[in-house]
Amino acid sequence: MFNNGVMKRNKSPYLFALPAIAVLLLVMVVPVVSGIRLSFFEWFLRDIRKEPVFVGLRNFIDLFGSENFQTSIRVTLVFTISVVCLELFVGLVLALLLEDGLPGLRFFRTVFILPVMIAPVVVGVIWKFLYNPSYGKINYFLSVLGLKEVGWLSDPHMALISIIITDIWQWTPFVFLLLLAGLQGIPSDLSDAARVDGANYLQNLIHIKLPCISGVIGITAVLRLIDAFRGLVVMFIMTNGGPGVSTEILSLHLYKTAFTDQRLGKASAVAVILLGIITLLSIIFITKNMKDET
Repeated sequence: MFNNGVMKRNKSPYLFALPAIAVLLLVMVVPVVSGIRLSFFEWFLRDIRKEPVFVGLRNFIDLFGSENFQTSIRVTLVFTISVVCLELFVGLVLALLLEDGLPGLRFFRTVFILPVMIAPVVVGVIWKFLYNPSYGKINYFLSVLGLKEVGWLSDPHMALISIIITDIWQWTPFVFLLLLAGLQGIPSDLSDAARVDGANYLQNLIHIKLPCISGVIGITAVLRLIDAFRGLVVMFIMTNGGPGVSTEILSLHLYKTAFTDQRLGKASAVAVILLGIITLLSIIFITKNMKDET
């Protein structure tokens, strides 16, 4: 009788979690499976009432043979790696500067978090105005300083850099807050003991602080990695993938394939590839982070 009561208590958490698991499967697993299935079919948006036509791997073969798709993969990797690395670096520098409870720290936290709270559509519109060659404030200040004006969004070489700057402005505060929380969670005894042993600030940082927050850095990198791959709105508002396809990341390529070319099956193939890249890079980051912690 006692064993039966223990078994019931052990099962009860799973029974309570069952509805949440069912909803999770419904809203996540079912669409993913449906998307993978649709990637093997040809289905046009204009013929949505017709049955999809099975084409096997043709969508994937066409994609990998497409120059625009290859460019979008390159642009996505350059954009993602750039923003993740730079945001981690700048966020870590800011967190180290403000970790010791400087006067007005609460004010700085509030100011820094404001860009994250702005809707991506608004961010895109704001920075598109700032980069405007005719009345944008950035070129205005460059002209005041006697410098040459820059075609921020019209130059294929500058457009991606401009969007990277925008993303860093918006999401560095998110990285900063996570890393600051990690730094403030380090026991002060460790740093005090290192100072007693004669460690300078750089040695303290390399051998104590960074190893202690390696888990936070890894989680932050994965979160930003996933979000950067899914980024669409800001880039759509600012350049719509242009000039040419110089800023067309995979998510924007997916959108154009689905709603401009109206090829839902091919768009699903892009989504499957995007999901595969995100999953692979996330596994690499998480595995490396687990090894560093052990």
